[in-house]
Amino acid sequence: MREALSGPQTEEGEDTADRRTELAGARRIVVKVGSSSLTTPGGDIDRDRIGELADVLAERRAAGAEVVLVSSGAVAAGLAPMGLPARPRDLATQQAAASVGQGLLIAHYTAAFARHGLTAAQVLLTVEDMIRRVQHRNAQRTLRRLLDIGAMPIVNENDTVATHEIRFGDNDRLAALVAHLLRADALVLLSDVDALYDGNPARPGARRIARVEDAADLDGVDIGSAGRRGVGTGGMVTKVDSARIATEAGVPTVLTSAANARAALAGAPVGTLFTARARRRPSTRQLWLAHATTARGSIVLDPGAVRAVVGSHASLLPAGVVKVEGDFSAGDPVDLRAEDGTVVARGLVNYDAAEVPDLMGRSTRWLARELGPDYEREIVHRDDLVLLVRDPERVAGPPGRP
Repeated sequence: MREALSGPQTEEGEDTADRRTELAGARRIVVKVGSSSLTTPGGDIDRDRIGELADVLAERRAAGAEVVLVSSGAVAAGLAPMGLPARPRDLATQQAAASVGQGLLIAHYTAAFARHGLTAAQVLLTVEDMIRRVQHRNAQRTLRRLLDIGAMPIVNENDTVATHEIRFGDNDRLAALVAHLLRADALVLLSDVDALYDGNPARPGARRIARVEDAADLDGVDIGSAGRRGVGTGGMVTKVDSARIATEAGVPTVLTSAANARAALAGAPVGTLFTARARRRPSTRQLWLAHATTARGSIVLDPGAVRAVVGSHASLLPAGVVKVEGDFSAGDPVDLRAEDGTVVARGLVNYDAAEVPDLMGRSTRWLARELGPDYEREIVHRDDLVLLVRDPERVAGPPGRP
């Protein structure tokens, strides 16, 4: 582990006031709160904590900002009513706990926001709602309409019908994607830890990292993997990943504790600020492909195809494919890999996995002539892929290399 970050990024030399003012003036904010910030050590919903959070968010609403709350806690809230001493490991019991807990969670939010004259609106999303374009656009329209009519959207993973992992990265990644989807001005991640540190914050000498401007700023920093309470599923790793997604989309992000929520929203120097890196926001489709999809398989490219796709942002043609891995259908997300295994891009494939081997190495003109005009199309069109590597020579070598 390296020593504390130098310069203005560490607590002692903090110089972030100019950037923090952007948060204080943000007009559309996404706030994410974790399970450990909403429940007692015994697993019961902590009404006082929910009430305090509602007070803070209602104040920001009264000041003219639009606020979307992404809230974990359904599974944790369902533990005590079901007589479960700890978070269950099996999916069916997790989903049962979520089914019980989600109703309790939203009921408490409804009562807490009603004290401020605000109507709580439950919005449950799944990974598929980010993968499939129709659901993605519909979620966007719904959230925007809720904001237009003055409701308080409360977003959560739809745990009861999740078919793969129960979580979406403890809602951290979901919060970042919601922030991008809504073109938010800021994302605030609230947990049971007040900031990101350069080591275990429980150990003497650990120093708060006040600002992160680039992923390289965290090289050598021991981020860790779990929160203190153990009732959630994400931990610091997913929060840092979430911040990276949001800042890539041009959304500045603050990571701090729920106790610091009011101060963070006011632009006070609390927590860790991840500054927005993008001058121009990527399209929703690009961020969606890069961060909200799970590859259903892989297509291996020869060096020439890697250079064309990465260097020229060209479509992937059958002639550049050397291997197919996995079982996928047309329209599924797939990883595009170099022959050394490096994932260079992700995109939506136009063919089933079983069809691709017969197309490999062939030109689209030959395929159209021999198999018909339906085969005169790309394996992955350039509009349907996002690059994950920027330097083609790093994985394919310079032009002329076989």
